[in-house]
Amino acid sequence: MDTSHKELLKQVEKGLIDSLKRATTSKDVDELTVKYLGRQGEVNNLFKTLPIKGNPILGQKINELKTLCELKLAEKLYTLLNQVEESDFDPTVPGILPPKGSLHLITQAIEEIENIFFKQGFARRRYQEVDTDWYYAEGLNIPKDHPARDDQETFYVSDNVVLTAHTSNGQLHEMEYMKNPPIKMINIGKTYRRQADATHNSTFHQFEGLVVDKGINITHLIGITDYFAKSFFGQDRVTRLRPHHFQFTEPSFEIDISCGLCHGTGYINSSPCKVCKSGWLELGGAGMVHPVVLKNGGINPDEFSGFAFGWGVERVLMMKSGLNLPDLRMLYGDNIRFLKQF
Repeated sequence: MDTSHKELLKQVEKGLIDSLKRATTSKDVDELTVKYLGRQGEVNNLFKTLPIKGNPILGQKINELKTLCELKLAEKLYTLLNQVEESDFDPTVPGILPPKGSLHLITQAIEEIENIFFKQGFARRRYQEVDTDWYYAEGLNIPKDHPARDDQETFYVSDNVVLTAHTSNGQLHEMEYMKNPPIKMINIGKTYRRQADATHNSTFHQFEGLVVDKGINITHLIGITDYFAKSFFGQDRVTRLRPHHFQFTEPSFEIDISCGLCHGTGYINSSPCKVCKSGWLELGGAGMVHPVVLKNGGINPDEFSGFAFGWGVERVLMMKSGLNLPDLRMLYGDNIRFLKQF
């Protein structure tokens, strides 16, 4: 490599080093980066003006100079960015904390429900939300001509595959999985229905309880639901059974809970309670597992009995004392001012 070429490369290197000594801000380093490494910078001009064709050593030396320039510029920038004068720093000033998230209100409710049933010996399950017609309906004693299986009520993926409108399909899966009682499970998952208003949403969460063993009767169902109501809503809340009809339970009940606003009286300051109007609010469905369902799950109904219940997480959450949630759809909004309260 020609001596004059070496001198030119050294001049460029020395010019950068001298300029970096005078640089005092990151902006100065940015300007030097453009001056030496930019498209029209001094290093790139060496490639254009010097005879590097047929002279690989010269080309190698220019590349080495480019790498050196990049290193010197980076070192200077790092030094400037991490250089803080003592007079500019007050260690007593509170730092700016990063935004802190929290669990969604529905997630909090699910965890609380899980913990309450866990204390009662329930195993936590989560069965599929897309299931065959057998687990969703046929195996649960719901005939093909039942209104619940109409496509106006249910989301069908194909002729015999649905988005589950309830978590009761978990009953059959659990019985098949466990094979033999005792069975005590809580299945929590998403469900899908063709409905949407202030108290309903097309996608919502439901929890399904199932207990199967010898000698299980309605008093066990009452005990479990009363324990849940007092644990989740408060010690002053009680439940009652109201006769109803479900295909997969016999007998069947709607379970009501005493209103948290009027304390079950139906009146507030001598005026009818606007929330319950009668002192009670519907919690969800329940009943003794139908013998056909036990048989379809591989359990002998002559030897074992059981009860099941299925309630909406959001509906239960709306009834929690002190929440005062007027519209269920608020839970699915993106209003941070509302969500950050929880």
